Amino acid sequence: MPVIDSLHLYPIKSCAGISLSSATLGHAGLEHRGVGDREWMLVDADSGQFLTQRQAPRMALIQPSLEGDTAPGAEAPGMDSMPPDSMAVNAPGQATLRIAIAGAAARTASRPVKLWNHACLAIDEGDEAAAWFSAFLGRALRLVRFDPAHQRASNREWTGEIEALNRFSDGYPILLISRASLADLNDRLAQAGREALPMNRFRPNIVLDGVGPYEEDYLLSLAGAGVELRPVKPCPRCPIPSVEQSTGIVGPDPLDILAQYRNDERTGGVIFGQNIVAVQGRGAALRVGQALTPEWNF
Repeated sequence: MPVIDSLHLYPIKSCAGISLSSATLGHAGLEHRGVGDREWMLVDADSGQFLTQRQAPRMALIQPSLEGDTAPGAEAPGMDSMPPDSMAVNAPGQATLRIAIAGAAARTASRPVKLWNHACLAIDEGDEAAAWFSAFLGRALRLVRFDPAHQRASNREWTGEIEALNRFSDGYPILLISRASLADLNDRLAQAGREALPMNRFRPNIVLDGVGPYEEDYLLSLAGAGVELRPVKPCPRCPIPSVEQSTGIVGPDPLDILAQYRNDERTGGVIFGQNIVAVQGRGAALRVGQALTPEWNF
């Protein structure tokens, strides 16, 4: 029986995540205390082009947390329903930066930004935040927040009849990987004389246990407690898994091992994990340890 092994929220695209014991299934991915996955993003100050660990691996060292959480992944009882006043952002050698949470809907989205082939206006978080991120990453940047009035939909060629909204994720609202798939990859890395990789290299939102290696590829749906999740597209991998998330240092890229057995003709890439969307259950809670009923396509 598939069971949720862990849940992860990434408030700032390509920065460190927050591990959670529970999360809300929002309209555009996971949410926690009213803060959405990939709700913020760093962009070039001049062009508005988005920035990730592909260009700036030290982004892995930038750690957001929500004020009031006792620690990342350690929410007090009832805390998941209490909106935080601010998001604290920390990085080595930097004073803590605090970003106000409330009031986004009342602010004007005025900065043009580009994320892959999508262009839109976003909310600029101001000069203090821009200076903080620019100083740490050594380039002129702006921190922007997704405009809650804007709608960015996933590719309907993959989602079909489902309109799946995103904020600043690469293309789909939720990424799922099974624990067994990572174990299999690590066995293959060991056979090649390489070190095992932790799950955070692949930046999933949901880690699934109780299934075999790559069985997530054969899921038609996962359901439970009024929730239905549907895989819609295998996840083609970029070089970010080569970045050690605790140091921001680029090491060997596991894509060469994955490419030996995980090439996918449909996406034209090397795949690991599944992009999933919510069919029903928006507003419901997902919890670590929660069992989900699978429908398979074996």
